[in-house]
Amino acid sequence: MDLTSEIAKELTPSSELPNFKAGDSITVFYKIKEGDKERIQFFKGDVLQRRGSGATETFTIRKISNGIAVERIFPINSPSIDKIEVNKKGKVRRARIFYLRDLTGKKARIKELKKK
Repeated sequence: MDLTSEIAKELTPSSELPNFKAGDSITVFYKIKEGDKERIQFFKGDVLQRRGSGATETFTIRKISNGIAVERIFPINSPSIDKIEVNKKGKVRRARIFYLRDLTGKKARIKELKKK
């Protein structure tokens, strides 16, 4: 019964996010505020890692945009995240797949997990 973990549980908002892990291809819809207007933009890519726990949990997504790799770190409990969609479940054997940064072309593809 650690006091800090009890407080973290109370402060963590209970959002309904799908289960995803490293290697999955997901789309994150997040809110962007421009002046007095607000719009929703999406970021579609592969999950490189999930890190942390509770209120401080984050995940990193990587996508290739016009031949340039773009990585973005999102906090799981961010109020700016509208929703997350899982596009494909990837078959990887590691929790952090940073080796994708060095691969290009067909080698950088992640095999899809077959459903039973």
